[in-house]
Amino acid sequence: MSVDAVGTTRRGRGARKALRQTRDVTMLPALKRGIPLMEPMSAEQVEKIDAASMAILEDVGVVFRDPIALEDWRRAGADVRGETVHLDRGLVRELIASIPATFTYHARNPAHNLPFGKDHAIFVPMTGAPYLRDMNDERRNPTLEDLANFHKLSQMLPAMHSSAHHIVEPYDHPISQRHLRITYSSMKHSDKTFMGMTTSPRNAEDVLEMCAILFGREFMMTHPVVTGNCNGNSPLVWDETMLGAMRAFARYNQPVLCSPFVLGGANTPAGVAPTVAQLNAEALSALAYTQVVQKGTPAIYGHYLSTVSMKSGAPMAGTPEISLMNMMIGQMARFYDVPWRTSNTLGGAKTFDAQAGYESASTMMAALVSGANYIWHSAGWNEAGMHCSMAKFVVDAEQCAMGHRMASGINWDDFDEALQAVRDVGPGGHYLGHPHTLENFQKAFFMPEMFDNNSIEQWQAEGAVEINERALTRVRTLLDEYVEPTLDAGVNEALLDYIARREREIPAADALNQDQ
Repeated sequence: MSVDAVGTTRRGRGARKALRQTRDVTMLPALKRGIPLMEPMSAEQVEKIDAASMAILEDVGVVFRDPIALEDWRRAGADVRGETVHLDRGLVRELIASIPATFTYHARNPAHNLPFGKDHAIFVPMTGAPYLRDMNDERRNPTLEDLANFHKLSQMLPAMHSSAHHIVEPYDHPISQRHLRITYSSMKHSDKTFMGMTTSPRNAEDVLEMCAILFGREFMMTHPVVTGNCNGNSPLVWDETMLGAMRAFARYNQPVLCSPFVLGGANTPAGVAPTVAQLNAEALSALAYTQVVQKGTPAIYGHYLSTVSMKSGAPMAGTPEISLMNMMIGQMARFYDVPWRTSNTLGGAKTFDAQAGYESASTMMAALVSGANYIWHSAGWNEAGMHCSMAKFVVDAEQCAMGHRMASGINWDDFDEALQAVRDVGPGGHYLGHPHTLENFQKAFFMPEMFDNNSIEQWQAEGAVEINERALTRVRTLLDEYVEPTLDAGVNEALLDYIARREREIPAADALNQDQ
């Protein structure tokens, strides 16, 4: 590289740093809920759901398609008949009692550590999209570079508390080795907390080994640093892949989401209350199993909620029943005193249109008033999760910031000073020049950047730019301003060495890494 080129590169980095310093990208603190909960069930109805779920566990049982889990359950005293485990309610209650109600997530940047559980919640981007809508608003297969860009946006957007993991699937890397590059991207491009791949038990072990390099093995055993997700196969089945990954995370005392995958009316009864009863039984069986593996390990009551269109069989989001189920599940999680996860900004729209906005707003409001702790899929979700939209990603993040402000509750700090302003201004005056206004106008009311609140004349004069185009401009600006959070050189080298070794050991194949 020439001297001029080096100088240009350095000036470019310096310019980006200067730009970033003019924009506040400070991560919001964990949301501490300051508004009442929406709880549609009476105490008697909560107990009715609990009794129904416990009866399912005792009488119907749950299939654990995994010989190790079956042996674990036998030793724990469960009634194991073939692959079906019948769980006594007393045993379930005893096991879930050791799940921590609260803990702290530790990020590689300690300023990004997060209290979690009870009244504290975090926003996490969507994951798992096989397609994206890119900066040209084209729907296509993602690459590792696209994934890196989403991790960079997660770092830059204040309301995102995590970089998640495979926000989009990087198709330019073999499936069997993909988890290594996904994990490295999560770690390198953001210094917030992140998620770990659970696509196979061996993949989960690789993720945890990389976390041990980043944080130190001893530190990990006593500090949550990464989150795994294990999906159940409704109705009432947990498979070997998910259970093996669950054991890997539990052995390191790392939080795992125990998430039944609900398609209401297809793999659950066609009704809100019975669906919650079945889902609750499924979640409890997995939560209890984490404590069989490692007593006291953090675990999170999870779920993915969707209802099924009786016209087409397609999953639907943003429906009133999903909102009700979220509220009910929140009550059940609090009944058992365990933290819980929900999904956010879901929808089936094919583009970032009005449908996408309506569906996302509906799911977000339900998540906030239900008191969810781990608010996943909080940015980018569209087309029933089939693609992540870069435009929607940044607008969703701003919506999360607005939700954070609303759910934090009323600020009374300057109440007396503001009332004095009423006396100062008096009838017929205005507050625009008053010292209280000048001191508080930036924080008194949320001022969105993505929404245009100007007059139609001014909007037209400025080019009549609609929100999708404004959002894509914001994406380009944020990526241009991005400055990578420094990763210790020795740690970085150790991570790359681990990846290189594992990529030599794992055959490059379009199949999950199950054995190597």
